[in-house]
Amino acid sequence: MPSAEADERGGEISLSRGFTDLAERAVVRTPGSCAAAVTLTDAAGGTLGDCPEGSAAAVTHPDLSELVAVQWESGEGPVPEALRGGEAVSVGEVLRETRWPRYRALALQRGLRASVTLPYRHDGAVLTLSLYAFRPGALGAVVEERGAELAGLVAGVLGRDRRYREALAEVEQLNSALRSRPVVDQACGIVVGREGCSAQEAFDLLRELSQRTNRKLSDLAEAIVRNRGRGLDAQLRKLRRVR
Repeated sequence: MPSAEADERGGEISLSRGFTDLAERAVVRTPGSCAAAVTLTDAAGGTLGDCPEGSAAAVTHPDLSELVAVQWESGEGPVPEALRGGEAVSVGEVLRETRWPRYRALALQRGLRASVTLPYRHDGAVLTLSLYAFRPGALGAVVEERGAELAGLVAGVLGRDRRYREALAEVEQLNSALRSRPVVDQACGIVVGREGCSAQEAFDLLRELSQRTNRKLSDLAEAIVRNRGRGLDAQLRKLRRVR
């Protein structure tokens, strides 16, 4: 059974692969596009702790990582603008763009002349998909002609991510149960010795005592084992009175 740390790393790998797949598919499905970048932030625009690379979740080319990073550092560019406004931000000709000097300079260095950034909200997070082109005006009709298709790609990736996270949570619950089982068995043995009951009856008593005292079963069992059963008789007598 993988450890919690391994599960967490596996979740990060799953996120990275899913977002990379999204970026690559978006480029293939969008005529005129040459590259794409995906970012993931919380609703306020801050980076998410479980995103492997901070805000830059995935890029189709290494050069785009710096282009995304400069937008976070300066707070200026299509991605911050899309996050603030909640709407698609298009740049038809980077050469004529005057709003974001640092973004403009880096984009031109990489030969990029047009871009479009689309924001998508999901479960308290915001994913942005940015597409880039070498030709000016190449992405002018993306929102109208490809918006629904791209939204479908995003929904598919986010849906798989949600199911994966649910599976990881279930695995962690199983891991926690397995880790606590030995001490619960020891506590049951102490109860059996005190009450002269079966192992199942002892477990049922511990579970009911856990619920009545609003304590986790594993914590209750650890206390019983640590104290070698001292005070247990009083707890069991009290439990019998309230039954």
